[in-house]
Amino acid sequence: MDRRKYLKTFAVGSLSAAALLQSCEPAKQETAPEAAANTGGPDRQPNELEHFKKISAEKFFDAHEMATITILVDIIIPKDEVSGSATEAGVPDFIEFIVKDMPRHQTPLRGGLKWLDIQCFKHFNAAFTDCTSAQQIQMVDEIAFPERAKPEMTQGVAFFNLLRDLTATGFYTSKIGLADIGYQGNRPNQWDGVPQEVLDQYGLKYDERTLAESVKFENE
Repeated sequence: MDRRKYLKTFAVGSLSAAALLQSCEPAKQETAPEAAANTGGPDRQPNELEHFKKISAEKFFDAHEMATITILVDIIIPKDEVSGSATEAGVPDFIEFIVKDMPRHQTPLRGGLKWLDIQCFKHFNAAFTDCTSAQQIQMVDEIAFPERAKPEMTQGVAFFNLLRDLTATGFYTSKIGLADIGYQGNRPNQWDGVPQEVLDQYGLKYDERTLAESVKFENE
């Protein structure tokens, strides 16, 4: 399965502007735009700023849970020749932020992480983070394909579906992810003037200065 191709298709069709990752970047010396990003973005209302600062100061996942999430998101979107991995795009921090901003995700994700460890102990006598890479992939394969999953894996399937959705959203709203899909943002248009047939219809024409400065472009 080409996970990156699948996730790119998903992300292009379902990204939410509200999920932008700017607020999750590591602390550093800030310029004015970076300072705005680290307060949740420009033009925030006082209540929004208060909410942003409050949840940014909180911690939900413990170290073991974050280590598990880090492995999982890089299985979902690994580093390749095109771009960096989900972790390099800051996805674990994004998920940490989202579960505090959207508390409805807390129980499904925390419960799913515990379920995953229980299953790994049953199969491999170790927590997911302590399993080998091959064992981790084997466990993920049990829950990553809903149509093939066994009935007893239903909880794991629901957990992984949610984690995969959040991973794709976090990755494809990051700088790395936007570059991965070739998104360039708003770009200035080139206007090459009124069509010649319209000018001819009204007996008009551009003077040489206007042609040279305003409506004459070189082919790219």
